[in-house]
Amino acid sequence: MRLNTKLCEILDITYPIIQAGMAGGPTTVDLVANVSNAGGLGTLGAAYMKPEEIRMAIRKIKKKTTKPFAVNLFCTNWKDQYDRVEESQKILNDMRGKLGIELSEHQVVTNNFFEEQFEVLIEEKVPVISTAFGVLPRDKQAIVKQHNIIITTMVTTVREAMIAEENGVDIIIAQGSDAGGHRGTFEVEKNTHGAAIGTFSLVPQIVDAVSVPVVAAGGIMDSRGLVAALALGAQGVQMGTAFLTAIESGAHPVYKQALINSTEESTVITNVFSGRPARGIKNAFIQAYHDADISPADFPTQNTMTNDIRRQAALQNNQEYMSLWAGQATRLLQNEVPASKIVHDLVAGAKDLLSSK
Repeated sequence: MRLNTKLCEILDITYPIIQAGMAGGPTTVDLVANVSNAGGLGTLGAAYMKPEEIRMAIRKIKKKTTKPFAVNLFCTNWKDQYDRVEESQKILNDMRGKLGIELSEHQVVTNNFFEEQFEVLIEEKVPVISTAFGVLPRDKQAIVKQHNIIITTMVTTVREAMIAEENGVDIIIAQGSDAGGHRGTFEVEKNTHGAAIGTFSLVPQIVDAVSVPVVAAGGIMDSRGLVAALALGAQGVQMGTAFLTAIESGAHPVYKQALINSTEESTVITNVFSGRPARGIKNAFIQAYHDADISPADFPTQNTMTNDIRRQAALQNNQEYMSLWAGQATRLLQNEVPASKIVHDLVAGAKDLLSSK
């Protein structure tokens, strides 16, 4: 095995390491640029960003690195779904009362910026576009190919991997259920908690089923995980939680501390924050829905409904009502180290392991 894999050749990177595009603020300009400068592929999590915010971030990244980087978007239905909104708002209003903020009675309206976001990525000549929750629509796939932009897509089953390959995806990210944050499952209607296949069960099956390079994601935190992924046929790894506690991470300090204090038993897969399944540290927000035995509204409506609570909880340094996305290997986290050190430690450790075989 070698670290200079086909993934490195396709992405024009030195090491087969991708920093996951975590939406909502953790993937700062500095985090993305410094991962790319260290030899990996930094990724801007842009799904919730306004088009002009994305444009500004891309231009700042380009000032800080000449290396390739990616921008991640959600390829899913952004139309509001109003089933269960009334029941869900009752639980949320109870939380608002606890936080001392105004109760919500107004109609929920989610802004859909996908078309404009995509245009910005094309106009700014982004080297790599990564997608979650599905593949790019056919018309946009054709535009991306015309501009010679690399496409990566996150999948959670072999079937999804085959769909991605059929749709012209260049690199498939095989996301196991160990992963923190949103599950990449295409159709959550069929499984409200997403596909529950562990990373190291999923990767070799996808490797055998497709011809494009496969990247392992989920629960990978150090050089042992990188080497194990390569041994299973992956061409590299994608890591999110590992970078949340980096110095450059935009994660809230309370969130970072919750990660450091957590263990492999701390997380659950829940859909109560956004309406889509995601793995995070269990807290009072999640427990409230469990106790009430009520299902939340669907994405994106639930995500819009909970935004004021999550934002206010962050202002109050209250982790009980924040979405604390995390994978299952948090005992292995490095705290407050540069992103470049995380990349370099991964590579150095992997080289040692490979040379000792």
